[in-house]
Amino acid sequence: MKPVLVTGATGFVGWHVARNLLERAVPVRVMARNPQASAQALRQLPGAEVVQGDLRDADSVGRAVAGCGVVYHVAADYRLWVPKPEEMYRSNVDGTRNLLQAARIHGVEKVVYTSTVGCIGFPDGGVGNEETPVSLELMKGPYKRSKFMAEQVALEFAGLEFTGKSLPVTVVNPTTPVGDHDFRPTPTGKMIVDFLRGAMPAFLDTGLNIVDVDDVAKGHLAACERGRVGERYILGGENLTLQQILGKLAAASGRKAPGIRVPYAVAYAAGAVSTAWAGVTGKEPLAPLDAVRMARQKMWASSDKAARELGYTARPAAEALARAAEWFQANGYRENMAAGRRRTA
Repeated sequence: MKPVLVTGATGFVGWHVARNLLERAVPVRVMARNPQASAQALRQLPGAEVVQGDLRDADSVGRAVAGCGVVYHVAADYRLWVPKPEEMYRSNVDGTRNLLQAARIHGVEKVVYTSTVGCIGFPDGGVGNEETPVSLELMKGPYKRSKFMAEQVALEFAGLEFTGKSLPVTVVNPTTPVGDHDFRPTPTGKMIVDFLRGAMPAFLDTGLNIVDVDDVAKGHLAACERGRVGERYILGGENLTLQQILGKLAAASGRKAPGIRVPYAVAYAAGAVSTAWAGVTGKEPLAPLDAVRMARQKMWASSDKAARELGYTARPAAEALARAAEWFQANGYRENMAAGRRRTA
């Protein structure tokens, strides 16, 4: 059996994709930019072949892809603030093009590209799906814009039948994954840690679709097995307001949920000041303005298409949030981040 390449296996979703493959006795190759710095995550993927590679370096990507039958491209620069946005475009857009070009050259049989729910459309006051109208102009900030552009690159490779150079690419759009082994952690994981250490005194009137990261990983494997080429599949769970999410975290952890709702205008002003100061200091803002802008719209989505075509299912959000809270507390994230020390994979 040819190995399966997983990019981003030192991150959150990618680690779970790799673990699920290993549990099925599939030979897994993971590409890591800096294996030594990611030793914590890699140690917990016993049996995986580790190769060094950088999405921005086409030669190293080609070496990682060579000999693989399937590629899961999960890696992305996922930050809501960056001092140099052009670096995010290089990783997310140019890096995706490098990987898919290598996959086409080496005759890869199937590619699953991990996009994000941020790339779908959200009707005002409604629930988005794969067919909701959307455009680049609706993307707020470098992260969402770069991921939207990268998704278009993936769909372009899947739709080149007329040239004879098409690539069997299926796109998945995870919503807001939570759960165990969020090493860095992700922005959503950081929100959970902030709640656990009592650093979230208030909340915004916004909403997210919460899903267990393990269900998202299983959705990736289902997309590889049953997903149609050139199609997008939302991998989500439950649509909840932020207040409901914090309430479920409170029930799981025994901590009190904040009761103060911050007006959007106040949050925007705080985000603007925090982000402007970050531009001076070079340090990550406490409240990135792009995160505040994204919060203005409830990012509620439907996974009905994935359920119909892939057999996708997701466990209750309360269970996913409880697993995340338990893992963060068991691994000392609450204390470490309160003391200003951020773990890395």
